[in-house]
Amino acid sequence: MFGMTVFESVLERLKAEARQAEEDAAEEPVEDDGPGEIRGLNSGFAGIGTGSTFVSGSQAAAAYLDLYEAPRPAEPEPQPAPEPPPAQPPHLMRTAPAEIAEDLALTGKEGVDDLLARRRSFARENHPDRAPEDLRANATLRMKIANMLIDETIRRLRVEESLGLSR
Repeated sequence: MFGMTVFESVLERLKAEARQAEEDAAEEPVEDDGPGEIRGLNSGFAGIGTGSTFVSGSQAAAAYLDLYEAPRPAEPEPQPAPEPPPAQPPHLMRTAPAEIAEDLALTGKEGVDDLLARRRSFARENHPDRAPEDLRANATLRMKIANMLIDETIRRLRVEESLGLSR
């Protein structure tokens, strides 16, 4: 064992154990139970309740024959008619700045508080998270343009106020 790697020493020990097992097997007489015989409970163990405690294997097999029959194809359940897709909100199709200004009802006479309230109201109805999947790009564009229009109007109002031109 000295001068050998761990792997080589384990391999030698396994070979020696295998030789010892072969020698022991050659010395003991072999008991043959016959081909395919299973020790333990016989096939009549499953009781079916025919009045006797145990039944023969053929009776037990007959009780389970329905499990071996080919399954009958299930009748297909009637499928409900597919629902038509929801109608596309027409306001999400309006993406021109003039159309969005019209939807915001901007007249140029609004105050800052009124503009901020209109922004919130517009966002409730046009936010991309609330839009159908296929119109989210339009909703995003509408929100960008609406925010730009409102921000420009607020900036104009502040410039007019700083110049003393406020109403």
